[in-house]
Amino acid sequence: MSLPDYITDIKKFLTEHGLPNQIDAAVILGSGLGGFGDEIEDSEIIPYGDIPSLPQSTVEGHSGSLIFGNIEDKTVLAFAGRFHHYEGHAFAKTVLPVQLAHAFGVDKLIISNAAGGINLRFRVGDLMIIDSIIKQYTMVSEPALNTWNSSFEEYAQEVKQIARDFGIETQMGTYLFAKGPSYESKAEIRAFRKMGGDAVGMSTAPELIEAARLGVKTAAISLITNAAAGVTAQKLDHDEVKEAADQKKDVFARLVKGLIGEF
Repeated sequence: MSLPDYITDIKKFLTEHGLPNQIDAAVILGSGLGGFGDEIEDSEIIPYGDIPSLPQSTVEGHSGSLIFGNIEDKTVLAFAGRFHHYEGHAFAKTVLPVQLAHAFGVDKLIISNAAGGINLRFRVGDLMIIDSIIKQYTMVSEPALNTWNSSFEEYAQEVKQIARDFGIETQMGTYLFAKGPSYESKAEIRAFRKMGGDAVGMSTAPELIEAARLGVKTAAISLITNAAAGVTAQKLDHDEVKEAADQKKDVFARLVKGLIGEF
């Protein structure tokens, strides 16, 4: 499938700066989860600002850099920062990491995010494997001549088994996409729960849909970093997102490394 010209330009820039033409795996790191980059061996870090045609990541908890290196015997490209629609980016730009991963021929893509828990059984710190999404009848991709089916659901059970093999407890559930940038109201969360949402966030759904369009094998994981509005009396704050991510960073890193090796 065709990709925008700027993807070709970005790949050309990166290969001229030492990256290979083929990379084994790619990881998109959500809010507060950029510390996974420390797990990458022999790493090269390239700030987004140094890469032509690449937007800047402005969200707190996203360092805004591309990290290339190795996890055991696999070459890995990690995006420490993403581009959200609520920051003013068109959906075509929010999926740039997926398109670039595809351009490098990755065998597997791992998408992560920080999400608010809607399911009353979930607790802060839970890792939820995404087995479905709700877009609220919102078009979260660019117009296309053809339709396609999402494919990430079929991989969720495989991800669950890999996590179990590594002794990591996970939840499974539905990720509900909200445009943001404001947190959702109590009334919206009650409605989302009735719709079947288990966690809510402002990213990932466009990336999953683009990965399905391009045929990239993808695993998606939400770290439940806070209870969504109305679940508790606590006021929502971005600081708790970073705190929850920091407490779970070792488990998250172990799961992602396991997926890079086994998925």
